[in-house]
Amino acid sequence: MFLGYARVSTKEQNVDLQIDALKKAGAEKIFTDKISAVKERPELELMLDFARSGDTIVVWKLDRIARSLKHLIEIVERLKEKGVGFVSVTEAIDTATPLGQFFLQITGAFAELDRNLIIERTHAGLKAAKERGRVGGRKKGLSKEAEKKAKAVKKIYLDPENTLSMDEICKLFNIGSKATLYRYLRAENVEIKGKKKK
Repeated sequence: MFLGYARVSTKEQNVDLQIDALKKAGAEKIFTDKISAVKERPELELMLDFARSGDTIVVWKLDRIARSLKHLIEIVERLKEKGVGFVSVTEAIDTATPLGQFFLQITGAFAELDRNLIIERTHAGLKAAKERGRVGGRKKGLSKEAEKKAKAVKKIYLDPENTLSMDEICKLFNIGSKATLYRYLRAENVEIKGKKKK
């Protein structure tokens, strides 16, 4: 089935020219969005979901379906994965022809280049962070607030006159569990004496 897609930027603009061109190109079902290119386009998403292997999507011009080169590459890759053809009337692109296949190869090459650049930037960023002594992942150690609590807990815990149990210390400092309390003490290099204070 040939599926047509037409888009105008405002509700006041006329979509008839595009629809006529799509019908002439063989479109049997046409999806139309009357919305800006930078916003969500529900009819485009509906058409992309509706399309099945063997179908062909027809547009009047490339800028009607994609808001950028990156977006165009994403759409073409998505169609290729589903086995759906693509035709742009004005640019004379038809993925069923040798020139259209070349277009697919070029967009695929751009997609691969984009992925490789992202990977390269990520690796470079991680390497730079490592050289500065920072590593990816969750930040180690305690937050500023937790550090303050840990110091206060240490003072109470090491006080020879302290008679509070671990549960009472947790309540006093609003600490959720004894495991967290022990973590605070370890962060302050406090030797936990057999966890004797219950």
